Amino acid sequence: MLRRLENLAPTRHPDLLVGIDGADDAAVYRLDDDLALVQSVDFFTPIVDDARDWGRIAAANALSDIYAMGARPLTALQLVGWPRDDLPFDLLGDVVAGGAEILEEARCLLVGGHSIDDREPKYGMAVTGLVRPDQLIPNRGALPGDALLLTKPIGTGLISTGIKRDLVEPSVRDEAVAVMTHLNVGAAAAMRFAGAKAATDVTGFGLLGHLEEMIRDGDIGVEITADAIPLLPGTERLARAGVAPGGTMRNLSHAGQFTDFGDIPEARRLILVDAQTSGGLLVALSPDQADGMLGALAAEGGPAAAVIGRFTTGPAGRIRVL
Repeated sequence: MLRRLENLAPTRHPDLLVGIDGADDAAVYRLDDDLALVQSVDFFTPIVDDARDWGRIAAANALSDIYAMGARPLTALQLVGWPRDDLPFDLLGDVVAGGAEILEEARCLLVGGHSIDDREPKYGMAVTGLVRPDQLIPNRGALPGDALLLTKPIGTGLISTGIKRDLVEPSVRDEAVAVMTHLNVGAAAAMRFAGAKAATDVTGFGLLGHLEEMIRDGDIGVEITADAIPLLPGTERLARAGVAPGGTMRNLSHAGQFTDFGDIPEARRLILVDAQTSGGLLVALSPDQADGMLGALAAEGGPAAAVIGRFTTGPAGRIRVL
């Protein structure tokens, strides 16, 4: 995901519809009045033990940025860092096969890539997609009174850390992998049909971090109901035990700058900032469209989704947790 780069002047061009200065999920370049190019890149180190699952998760995660913009993926380039002297290439073959499986499901073409010798394995993709400029869904644009909908349960960061520490039972691991490899293609279609005003996917900055991007530099705030947020099995147990990745702890410190937590317990705060991989979409839409979108998601057979809050007139740029 593209974040604001404080020391880099944003590129300006009349056809650059979305660049690096808005914390959006992907860059968007207009080709003509009817078509725009959407581009994003993402890669990371292993978060599960199974190589094929890692490849599947990485591919779904990279595609998510395209779906979050209301676009459809077209082509993908693989990015690989591999310790050639320490890990067999057959294992890399399993990773790549997992990625290819997800790309095939997304009808996205693998067209090349690049690899380097690296002490720590890394895998991901640069994805290019297409969208009509008038159907683009940026991360800003919510209005006071709009509903906030989340399309997947959260908790993958805590669970991934639990897997590394051998603290997670197979059923919890399998459910987390199923959610992370579930493509956001259905959610993207549902939000387009519902007339979504803004959207973003929930990844490394956690639910609160990405939600703050939706209200940053605007004149709106947002309220969320902690108990309404769907969670993956095992998430609360791991949070109470403090089994959290370093990114989640950094997110918690950052979120305190724009979040009013009230009397929410520490464990629940960790969950709200948990660094996600291949998370769901946060969608702003009119309240009268929320039930319809939830129904469409349920009909698709996707993970648990819910309305978790609403946008308010203020305080501007702040999140209130109820």
